[in-house]
Amino acid sequence: MKFGVIGSGSWATALAKILTDNGNTIHWWIRNAETIEYMNERRHNPHYLSNAYFDHHRLHLQPSLEQLVADSDVLVVAVPSAYIEEVLSQLPAGALKGKQVVSAIKGILPSANQLLNDYLAQHFGLPLTDYFTVLGPCHAEEVAAEKLSYLTFSGIDETSALEIAGHFKTPYLNTLTNHDVIGVQYAAILKNIYALGAGIAHGLEYGDNFLSVYIANAADEMVSFLKRLVWDKESAEEQKTINYAASVYLGDLLVTCYSLYSRNRTFGNMIGKGYSVRSAQLEMNMVAEGYNASRCICKTNETVQAPMPIATAIYDILWQHLPARQGFRKIEGLLV
Repeated sequence: MKFGVIGSGSWATALAKILTDNGNTIHWWIRNAETIEYMNERRHNPHYLSNAYFDHHRLHLQPSLEQLVADSDVLVVAVPSAYIEEVLSQLPAGALKGKQVVSAIKGILPSANQLLNDYLAQHFGLPLTDYFTVLGPCHAEEVAAEKLSYLTFSGIDETSALEIAGHFKTPYLNTLTNHDVIGVQYAAILKNIYALGAGIAHGLEYGDNFLSVYIANAADEMVSFLKRLVWDKESAEEQKTINYAASVYLGDLLVTCYSLYSRNRTFGNMIGKGYSVRSAQLEMNMVAEGYNASRCICKTNETVQAPMPIATAIYDILWQHLPARQGFRKIEGLLV
């Protein structure tokens, strides 16, 4: 398999490290020509995970997205969801024919309120059988430090998912597979919203007890949404095989709510301390996927009709200018 990595942020850099550490030679799309020149000379990304060094013989850095796609069999998409449409608009409609796409984004496309697989099917005719996700409780910073981590590769074609996952398995990265390609994406979207809320709670100086109760209730709310979402897409028997306590669901929620590496938690912490949304965005200079996700999930839930009082309260804080303290007073009365 010839892999192409699309994106140059911290998670794209971590995935590129995993692939090359496992002996793969990759094509890597990086928009900035100066960054490409620097990496060719210095063997590391100057902007993200700068302590992760690469064997330059295994890198083909490419400023042309269309050429990268032509040169690759499997495309790993690691661009923030808010920018993915702008990036992929460079490609002609037939560019993805015969390709497999692995989504590494943990968000929803905000302009169309779509998952990436729906966008690719609509604009490029990519069948769901050629679409996979790589998700789970994994931080780019820990990958760079080679701390043991777990990632789950999901696809309705589990044989292909297993084959792709094998190219990422290293001594510091264990890989798992499942078939719930839609559910895991929504779980990743929701955990960012709840993690942002956990950050708000921290900024408001709630304690560990409250946070643990909050996360337990958020997990229950997430599972309720996921069960309603897939009910019409999967038989009852198939749904029973989904373990919502697994790392790609509950594990990812926990780490994103608790970890100091979590940008959503950091963003929420600023909101809890009194920052405006815009001020927090400028301060971080990084994308917190939970911000746009909170609005998109509320829109999606108009159809799903799952009870989501926690996600709704966070949406009201972020988008309807509800004071954070007032919003969490509402949440206090909901928790069990």
